[in-house]
Amino acid sequence: MTHIMIAGGGIAGLTAALSLHAAGFEHVTVVEAARESRPLGAGLNIMPNAVRELDALGLLARLDECAVRTGELRYYHRGGGLISREPRGLAAGYLWPQLSIHRGDLQRVLADAVRERLGGDAVVAGVRVAGVETSAQGRPRVLLAHREGRAAGAASLEPDVLIGADGIRSAVRAALNPGEGEPPWNGLLVWRGVSRVPADRAGAFMFIAGDDRQKAVVYPMTHPSGPEGHVLVNWALAMPATDIAGAERGDWNRPVPVAKFAHHYAGWEFDGVGVPEVLAAADRAFEYPMVDRDPLTRWTHGRTTLIGDAAHAMYPIGSNGATQSIVDARALAHAMATHPGPGEALGAYETERRPAMTELQLANRRQGPEVVITLAHTRAPDGFTDISDVIPAAELAEIAARYATTGAFDPATVNAGSPYELPEPARG
Repeated sequence: MTHIMIAGGGIAGLTAALSLHAAGFEHVTVVEAARESRPLGAGLNIMPNAVRELDALGLLARLDECAVRTGELRYYHRGGGLISREPRGLAAGYLWPQLSIHRGDLQRVLADAVRERLGGDAVVAGVRVAGVETSAQGRPRVLLAHREGRAAGAASLEPDVLIGADGIRSAVRAALNPGEGEPPWNGLLVWRGVSRVPADRAGAFMFIAGDDRQKAVVYPMTHPSGPEGHVLVNWALAMPATDIAGAERGDWNRPVPVAKFAHHYAGWEFDGVGVPEVLAAADRAFEYPMVDRDPLTRWTHGRTTLIGDAAHAMYPIGSNGATQSIVDARALAHAMATHPGPGEALGAYETERRPAMTELQLANRRQGPEVVITLAHTRAPDGFTDISDVIPAAELAEIAARYATTGAFDPATVNAGSPYELPEPARG
């Protein structure tokens, strides 16, 4: 029986475990450095191509209980002018919705399904990958470090396949690419958080507003609840560190007071949704450097490969981080089930996914579809009366369509159905 080890119990790793199990692989182990799962992070948008894959895993009904089906995306000039409004998900003709969801809720749904389907021992917490060695035959030897209470220990295992799903600071990637160093920083700081606000003040749409130096992304991600009908609103803001007094690159996921940056967004209101009001309702904020990873020329070494951020971490633009991690997981499981051996399977997976993800990483460095707010500001810094005088409708449509095609989430591609369905039970 093929033993598959997954390093990382986040969205990519848990989806990979479920996908491999659905493809007939019974011996799957997920090792996760955190000792317990906590609902960290803020909101995510999951595009229809990934929702299609989660639906194939039987999870859409569970996700609908804790997510919002996003129906519209709006782009605004920082002065308040509407640049464009795009239908999303079902409203755009997709057969699957686009979901706005808290990262912790998505991870909880995935983790619950892993425990139900693979058993309670499938995820081993408090264990991190400390190194990876590859034999002459390509087999991985995984060095593990663990801590239980006051006792620390180390061990090594030799699974048949190792999947690095351990994020932007992946230990598996580092072992395969020694000397790569820290993720490169583009000089922007990102602040993220969650606020609970009345539904009528949250808007029923997702919006991205700003210009070439300052940006705000805001959207509701839960249905109204409680006696006053409040919803959870996700927000993410970005500015150059040079514009913030005493700012530095900092570390990942660093808590900071909202007052550190809120004053830079005074007066930002878009069709009734006020950014200052949303920020005032937040109990905390987290600061991140906006970093990504340089594209790799190779993901797979023998029987070891990478998925998700470990393979192709990209700027948080276009809702493609978690989305493409989910698609990676399904693509890898399909390749494992439809090729005669692990080596051929991992090679086929990389051949399909790496070129497309490299293109998407580079597109995000060029601002992806969010380039429209830069164009609007550059061409009309003081605002506009009619956006068509600034950016013709055909140009707006072409920018959106080109990015959707790059990420394989254009309606025609998504509605053609999953390419990762198996006609009959696979072997594991």
